[in-house]
Amino acid sequence: MNRINQLFANRGERKLLSLYFCAGAPALESTGEVILAMQRRGIDMVEVGIPFSDPMADGPVIQKAATQALRNGQSLRHIFEQLKAIKHQVHMPLVLMGYLNVVMQYGLENYFKSCVESGVSGTILPDLPFKDYLEQVKPLADKYDQRVIMLITPETSAQRVRFIDEHTSGFIYMVSSASITGAQHNFDQAKQAYFKRVDAMGLRNPRMIGFGISNKQTLESAQAAAAGAIIGSKFVALLDETGNPDEALDRLFAALQS
Repeated sequence: MNRINQLFANRGERKLLSLYFCAGAPALESTGEVILAMQRRGIDMVEVGIPFSDPMADGPVIQKAATQALRNGQSLRHIFEQLKAIKHQVHMPLVLMGYLNVVMQYGLENYFKSCVESGVSGTILPDLPFKDYLEQVKPLADKYDQRVIMLITPETSAQRVRFIDEHTSGFIYMVSSASITGAQHNFDQAKQAYFKRVDAMGLRNPRMIGFGISNKQTLESAQAAAAGAIIGSKFVALLDETGNPDEALDRLFAALQS
């Protein structure tokens, strides 16, 4: 079974925590170190960011990390090499998150083949049109038992949500708001109503909520209405400040208690 599906099938009532970081930042060869530190500390799933020069869905924190990673010489090919080097030490799902341009330049089938070879279980491409996913990407992803995770926002219609649910597997990424990534201090009533509305739809796929989670209030709000939460900008900022994944995780866990 794909590790993403296995994680959700075996979680019981436990709420999951997934972290995002940009591969190659703060240092080019820190990718494996960051992932293994997360695994030691009990993180359930890791989103490995593929740096891109024009990350349209990302706020300044992740943009800065992507720029640093590119300056350090990071590339998709090198990310696969880094992941392959730690493949037999990693037991949690790894999900690559990036932009379609980079994957298309690498070659779709080559990309999914490399995912299998390096221990990756899924991919998130925020700018992938759903029509292209169905016609071009999904057949190859299915061939290699890879999950392509789609995003929904508060503006996504119920019909569209159900269509995504019908044609994907793994989990649905619920974006907390129709904006770029970045930490928020709280989720207002409108966001919480959106969480509850989608929760009440009885979807086939589990949901993870991301964008803006940085403290106890936002974490608990996300976990109350979904299978778990995804944290990106907060951890990326702490990793940049400390340069040490264990110290960044210490500070993140402390922030999530307040």
